[in-house]
Amino acid sequence: MDLRFSPEELAFREEVRGFIRDNLPDDIREKLQLGHKTDKSDIVRWQRILNKKGWAAYSWPKQWGGPGWTPIQRMMFLEEIQTFPAPEVNPFNVTMLGPVLIQFGSDEQKNRFLPRAANLDDWWCQGFSEPGAGSDLASLTCRAHPVDGGWRVNGQKVWTSFAQFSQRCILLTRTGEPGSAHRGITAFFVDVDSPGLSPSPIEAQHGRLEFAEVFYDDVFVPDERRLGDVGQGWQVAMDVLPYERSTTFWHRGALLHHRCDELVAAVANGDPDIATSSTTAKAIGEAFQAVMAFRSRSRDTQYRLAAGGQLGAETSIDKILIAGSEQLLMETARDLLPGTIEFDDDPRAALWREDYLYSKAATIYGGTSEIQRNIIAKTLGL
Repeated sequence: MDLRFSPEELAFREEVRGFIRDNLPDDIREKLQLGHKTDKSDIVRWQRILNKKGWAAYSWPKQWGGPGWTPIQRMMFLEEIQTFPAPEVNPFNVTMLGPVLIQFGSDEQKNRFLPRAANLDDWWCQGFSEPGAGSDLASLTCRAHPVDGGWRVNGQKVWTSFAQFSQRCILLTRTGEPGSAHRGITAFFVDVDSPGLSPSPIEAQHGRLEFAEVFYDDVFVPDERRLGDVGQGWQVAMDVLPYERSTTFWHRGALLHHRCDELVAAVANGDPDIATSSTTAKAIGEAFQAVMAFRSRSRDTQYRLAAGGQLGAETSIDKILIAGSEQLLMETARDLLPGTIEFDDDPRAALWREDYLYSKAATIYGGTSEIQRNIIAKTLGL
């Protein structure tokens, strides 16, 4: 794997750094520097600044409103966003919805929804998981049955991130017979304000209302909101998830690298006995090594894409590595900053606490580590 960048790529990185420095609003910059989380209005404002530049839809081709960047340029852009830091571009709109809509959507759907997604005029969410169908999506039971002019949807979804803030949802439904598994699944675009659709926020253990349970009670969906063919929903889902496990998680690796640096600084300014202990050096080294293992593996994925390759089972390796490194880093922070995560109310301490609690879900969201290992084993013929 060649990690050397060309002069053109290095010049691009400087351009991105300069744009963030000169255009990130001062109040958002100050909020992030003090360790506060950004809210939806901050993300919308910043993404619209990027969209005016033509950079918000960083993973899209020029034909559909993106900058037409190479995978390496996208990687650099995400790194600089996290390192500065600046608010993340809405990952679902840009990295998952966009590429899948470009592949499976009609021209009318692309022309209508892609510009609004890039500018965050619409905030999208993903209605995949159900109470009895999480990693095993082929067993989902939320059903769409055909009616005059469209479909009626009945059922329940759960862990739908930010459904209560969203305008639209990519929804997987059962349209085949109950035992049809992945062959009987169809994807739709659903307006979250549709009559009969009820999101109920779920407070996560880190205190944020990030997830929602969503009920569908005879929700009407016009047939023009179907994404792909009837019965093609499994293919749509299998295209969404590799993007989630590769490009989307790349920015998470850059964030963890930044958090490693912050941990070193916090330990150095903390208890002298902890700061000078060989045990501390070993713990930080192991956490840093885990983060770099993920970044090296994921960077290779980006180089494969740049060479014209396709996403495959290596994204499952990326997912396992990012989950393990995230949990190890946060557990290391808990051990080396005693009392900070549990009791300190300083904004930066609160950020460590929130990240620590959130990390417990890392081996579950986006497909459990057990499922990822099954995918890898199947690819290897085991």
